[in-house]
Amino acid sequence: MILQFSKYQGTGNDFVLIDNRQGQIKLSTKEIRFLCDRHFGIGADGLMLLQNHPDFDFEMVYFNSDGNESTMCGNGGRCIVAFARQLEIIENTARFLAIDGAHEAEVLNDNRVSLGMIDVAEITQNESDFVLSTGSPHYVHFIERSPNEVVDFVAKAQSIRNNETFKADGINVNFAHMQAASVLQMRTYERGVENETLSCGTGTVAVAIAAHAKKGGAKGTFTTQIHTPGGQLAVKFTYDTRYQQVALIGPATHVFNGNIVL
Repeated sequence: MILQFSKYQGTGNDFVLIDNRQGQIKLSTKEIRFLCDRHFGIGADGLMLLQNHPDFDFEMVYFNSDGNESTMCGNGGRCIVAFARQLEIIENTARFLAIDGAHEAEVLNDNRVSLGMIDVAEITQNESDFVLSTGSPHYVHFIERSPNEVVDFVAKAQSIRNNETFKADGINVNFAHMQAASVLQMRTYERGVENETLSCGTGTVAVAIAAHAKKGGAKGTFTTQIHTPGGQLAVKFTYDTRYQQVALIGPATHVFNGNIVL
């Protein structure tokens, strides 16, 4: 089979995008692992199928690079919106279905994509560490220096991801540093990829919300700029008794189209 695909990246978090509106593409776990392999396949942190849905512009089905269907991917969500625009399914706005529910998105004038994320009500805190779900589960660990200075980051993150509390289902691990009141730095280890990625959308949202909670959780509307190894993202939200109107904003860049033999 010759498979047509597009490659997209959002701040270095890269994805294989496949138009499956005809519903004819059925990929095995092994095939997805091959397509995401950086040596033998296309190379990506994840793979997405864009599918028809009677109640939405499209449906997003997301797989990690290990070949398993996964929870919500924020950067992937922004990229699939850009892909839908390339396919002329949408113009500048979209309403699509993902594994965690409905999402609304807008392609901005500078080709960045603003993606609406789920509300967040429940946060578990233990000193400088936070656990919360922003569509995917995240562990946020705040440190007093830049995460770029952390030696053996992957090994440290793996020790959290694989401890007895999280080992069964896995968790994404973020190390974050507050540079200024509304400016953060972060690095992410992603379950399913089982390595550091250059950026993580749901992780960026988790870090922004955890930072707000860490500072006392004032009511209002806030915007946080977050620097990842792959580039800069912004997170907006309104907080009263829960985090609402959450938006992840950043670039979604088309890299190339191609064909590959399966």
